[in-house]
Amino acid sequence: MIEDAGRVDAGLGTDEFHLVSARPLADPILAKILVVDDDPRNLIAVEEVLRSPGVEIVTADSGESALRRVLQDDFAAILLDVQMPRMDGYEVASLIRNRPRSSRVPILFLTAFNKDDMHVFKGYSAGAVDYVFKPIEPLILKSKVDIFVDLYRKTEEIRRQAEQERHLLMDNLRVRSEKLKAEQALRRREEHQAIVLQSLPIALYTASVQEDHRQLHFTNESIERITGFRPGAFLERSDFWSSRINDEDRDRVLNELKRLEEDGSVSLEYRWLCADGIERYFLDQTVLMRDDEGRPREFFGMWFDITERKQMEQNLLHASKLEAVGRLTGGIAHDFNNMLSVVIGNLDLLKKSIQGNEKAERRVRMAMESAQHCADLTYRLLTFSRRQALQVSTIDVMSLMPSLLELMRRTLGENINASVRADENVWPIQVDRAQFEAALLNLAVNARDAMPDGGDLTITVANQMVEEGKPLPKGDYVEIAVRDTGIGMSPEVLAKVFEPFFTTKESGKGTGLGLSMVYGFVQQCHGRVEVESAQNVGTTIRIFLPRSHESAEDSPQNHARVATPFGEGRTILVVEDNPAVRQVATSTLRSLGFTVHEAESGDEAARILKKKKRDISLVLSDVRMPGELSGVDLARLIQREHPEIQVLLTTGYFDGEETLNDLHLLYKPYRATDLAEKIQDLMKLPEAVELEDTSSRQTAAVA
Repeated sequence: MIEDAGRVDAGLGTDEFHLVSARPLADPILAKILVVDDDPRNLIAVEEVLRSPGVEIVTADSGESALRRVLQDDFAAILLDVQMPRMDGYEVASLIRNRPRSSRVPILFLTAFNKDDMHVFKGYSAGAVDYVFKPIEPLILKSKVDIFVDLYRKTEEIRRQAEQERHLLMDNLRVRSEKLKAEQALRRREEHQAIVLQSLPIALYTASVQEDHRQLHFTNESIERITGFRPGAFLERSDFWSSRINDEDRDRVLNELKRLEEDGSVSLEYRWLCADGIERYFLDQTVLMRDDEGRPREFFGMWFDITERKQMEQNLLHASKLEAVGRLTGGIAHDFNNMLSVVIGNLDLLKKSIQGNEKAERRVRMAMESAQHCADLTYRLLTFSRRQALQVSTIDVMSLMPSLLELMRRTLGENINASVRADENVWPIQVDRAQFEAALLNLAVNARDAMPDGGDLTITVANQMVEEGKPLPKGDYVEIAVRDTGIGMSPEVLAKVFEPFFTTKESGKGTGLGLSMVYGFVQQCHGRVEVESAQNVGTTIRIFLPRSHESAEDSPQNHARVATPFGEGRTILVVEDNPAVRQVATSTLRSLGFTVHEAESGDEAARILKKKKRDISLVLSDVRMPGELSGVDLARLIQREHPEIQVLLTTGYFDGEETLNDLHLLYKPYRATDLAEKIQDLMKLPEAVELEDTSSRQTAAVA
């Protein structure tokens, strides 16, 4: 697009087109990392860990020195020691956050002492994005810093490309202004000029240097196509142009125009209200034309609609943030879910040994609910950043609504009037049921927070047929609209509403991930989210999900299963490199009546299978393991050489790099009942479970 604009503009007043090429890209981007620690040994150690091509490590031995460095340079990330004399890390972080230029630089706290929740919360409140505890694990520190370096470089690339585009347009404008001096040649080419200009999203204008107000005399009809106003509308009122500039941009634009006679040219970017009531971004390039004696004669300028470019920049930035969050989450998900497997598995085993002790059972139940909430949060983070596949099924939206509405009413409180309206015969959709319910609950909780004095929450479900030319691909969709009567959002907040970690709530009241998760879930379902909001009127969030032509599956009952022994006389081989996870799995299986053999790698499991293949009915194996054979490799070997043995793979994080095809997968952390049910399905055993009510568990998972 930039190259084409250069061709056309350079040829407006001549018989041939000339190409104004873009400036070559600058050298690779150097990312600077600031490391602040009062101990020189720590500075040397961190510098050794982080040193790499294209990265410059800047060190500071005090808070004051760090602040001077921040004033001098831009940094991709700041590693800040918490305990320092005179000025501690919390105070330094707050000062860095209060300076606009450095307010968005990621800050990682380094600490060996303040590991409790209170100090961690204090660090996040001061502006930190992460904690690294000493002694520092080099691989973890470098992985975290690499993410922020990558994000910094992508952001800097966007800025450089925008700068190149501005330079290119200025070059084209200078070429154009020089050609205007040849008035006789320009008149001979007026017809050719008009044809070319009509085909571009560019409008040319002149303005008098004597007028107090900036009245624009547009020289072509393109302005009507771009803004909806005819050229004469800009001359009817002296303040017509300035009155439609966005309030936040107006003072800046008018101040920059005051320097036009002194500087000779100015490049402005601002939002301007068009005839259809929509604000669009414009690049306004203006130069001062002088007569033969050097006196100012008139201003000549060009309007260029850059709305699409701005949207692309925002989309790229949003995608970069999602990628950064996804990489960070994926890096810790496997180990985190392994730890949760140990916690949940031991709680399941403990529950059996304390039956009858009501107080202990209540504490175990609370611990289990919290552990499952952590597992759900990790799963949603992976899902919204597209690092984990959704577990989709075809559902009837209206069959979920009664129980979901009841749960919402308990969660939202008595001062919120929640209701559902729906078309008849709403089409089924294919989604992850848990993620879909969590998305609606997230929207409901956000609506509640926007109505502190109470109000109405209305969920509307309708069928929608989308034609071509809309933001969505043509087809049939189910629209779920969540409307509240709350305080609404300003345009600035509305523009950032789906950004990860962006929140308008008080510190500690929100993570800024709720709407980001909704956005990621809908995108992964090939749908779309739209937001409408007006301050003091309310907000409507519309979710469009593709129609499924399959029959809806039956909704699961709101019960959990309590496993009872059913594995008597059968043997299972457990393959897991993590000793704690392996111990929990073997204990759970033995409690179900199975005989259990253990292996800590795929290679060891293969040797055991050669010796005892006739005794083993099923292999329970982790996906990621050391050695030559991964869990997937082991499963393929068993399918080839021992087809009578069933295989069930487990994993805390699966990034899709390996193809599972017909293999069976159980995500960690899992309950004993989940494992029992999966084994029953694979081994075709009769069900041996009993039901218990878990309405309290569902409520806790949402709260």
